[in-house]
Amino acid sequence: MVKTFKPPVVRKGKLVVVDLAGSERIDKSGSEGHTLEEAKSINLSLSALGKCINALAENSAHVPVRDSKLTRLLRDSFGGTARTSLVVTIGPSPRHRGETSSTIMFGQRAMKVENMLKIKEEFDYKSLSRRLEIQLDKLIVEHERQQKAFEDEVERITVEAQNRISETERNYADALEKERLKYQEDYMQSIKKLEEQWVMNQRKHGSERTTFELKDDNFDKALNRVVPVASAAEEISELKKLLQNEASLRTATEEEVNNLKSQVVQWKRIEAAGNSEILKLRKMLEDEAHQKEKLEEEIAILQSQLLQLSFEADETRRQLDRGESGKVLGNLDSFVSQIRHSQLSDSGNGDKASIAKLFEQVGLQKILSLLEAEDADVRIHAVKVVANLAAEETNQEKIVEAGGLSSLLMLLRSSEDETIQRVAAGAIANLAMNETNQELIMSQGGISLLSITATHAEDPQTLRMVAGAIANLCGNDKLQIKLRGEGGIKALLGMVRCGHPDVLAQVARGIANFAKCESRASSQGTKSGRSLLIEDGALPWIVQNANNEASPIRRHIELALCHLAQHEVNAKDMISGGALWELVRVSRDCSREDIRTLAHRTLNSSPTFQTELRRLRIEC
Repeated sequence: MVKTFKPPVVRKGKLVVVDLAGSERIDKSGSEGHTLEEAKSINLSLSALGKCINALAENSAHVPVRDSKLTRLLRDSFGGTARTSLVVTIGPSPRHRGETSSTIMFGQRAMKVENMLKIKEEFDYKSLSRRLEIQLDKLIVEHERQQKAFEDEVERITVEAQNRISETERNYADALEKERLKYQEDYMQSIKKLEEQWVMNQRKHGSERTTFELKDDNFDKALNRVVPVASAAEEISELKKLLQNEASLRTATEEEVNNLKSQVVQWKRIEAAGNSEILKLRKMLEDEAHQKEKLEEEIAILQSQLLQLSFEADETRRQLDRGESGKVLGNLDSFVSQIRHSQLSDSGNGDKASIAKLFEQVGLQKILSLLEAEDADVRIHAVKVVANLAAEETNQEKIVEAGGLSSLLMLLRSSEDETIQRVAAGAIANLAMNETNQELIMSQGGISLLSITATHAEDPQTLRMVAGAIANLCGNDKLQIKLRGEGGIKALLGMVRCGHPDVLAQVARGIANFAKCESRASSQGTKSGRSLLIEDGALPWIVQNANNEASPIRRHIELALCHLAQHEVNAKDMISGGALWELVRVSRDCSREDIRTLAHRTLNSSPTFQTELRRLRIEC
């Protein structure tokens, strides 16, 4: 088990090949227009690179790596942990002597920079997790196979015992019936024989009496008694033999039945032992599943800590370059011990603290840059960090200004990982609580992306996040036409296929927000005509779930009904769709007084509803 849980070590590296353009003088090159602007940008990048080289060559306390994109790209190549080779190219023309000398001086300064080569090794927790999952699946399959074989064996033995018992009982009953019939037949035949002998004896006795009248009467009587008594004794001996045989057969049958009963009792004991073994195996499986969950949680925590430690390593390298090695190593050791202590004490508080510390030390721009990383695990953890930051209202403006919204929409468009889609949709839902962010989401095609994600997703949690984001956008009066045009209402109604209460609650909230905005626009005179919800076919689902058992779904649907009923154009559709009866029920039986009052006021203010109620003789 120790070898199994030891994660393998993976070595990682990268190759950066940069073609540095030569610095040129504008008066010599004569560049104009776009070429001039390009030359300025090249000179600025080379100037920033020269400043970094000078600072490293002079052991300066500050290295301006962030001044240019080029220096940020090459930060590991000078003064870092990479092996760096610099090829300087010059020309022999005396006309460009100044450029040639500056290039040679740049090479001389660059030669003074020393790099500390380091092999980057990481623990491959992903492969460890995959190997543990394979082992767990094998154990589960083996256990199921053994359990099925044991159950089949027990069932076979039980069926065989029952068949043998029934066969023995049937044979015993048949034997008893045959013996009874045989004894009855023998008894009747013996009675018949006795009667015939008695008749013959009577006749013989009569003839002898007529022939030998002179013989003694006592002798005749004794002769008549001897013959039937001898025949009866023979019959009795035969009957005794038959009874003895029957008794022996019965004893053998009883012994066989007792043996079968003892076998049944033994099989029941074996079955009880098998059931106890099954319970032990189930308990072992539960323990394995619990251990797997703990390992997954530990892997997630370790991955987040690895991400954090990578950023801490960057800070450590910079401090090492400034000559503060002892202090930095001490801080790093204390930081690692704090992480372990927080992991043992409280994992939830540790995650929040690590995210806050990561945001403070690393910066939002670097976190957002990890959303485009090639490693899927890094992208997942980065988008989780962004989602947690987006939950705070103070961070939302910073995320949007730094391009986080565009990155999240890009992830939603390009990624096929459902975990990334779920967390990205949750972050967009948090950002959509701000009205300014809602307009940005709409302008960047967010509704179309959310609708496509809702169409392809199957996970209830992903659908809940997408539905929550669309529901927040439904509460903006200015975006209703565009939201409907890009399929927002269709996406909401399509997600009801999931049937999950949380998803249905978000769908109901979005419909209520949309209906409220429509009602406000109708009262202000900026909108006319039927509700867009009714045109898109939302009314049947609203009526069907108006009395849903879940209180969040029912409350939002009741509000949506009241807002739809406030516009007179929707009255006929609501009557034909059965919504009038639900409005009457809401006005009478709703648990919330404000919704009940709103429904009652809406029914009384609509002439079409009043006419229909009078026709149906319903008092409201």
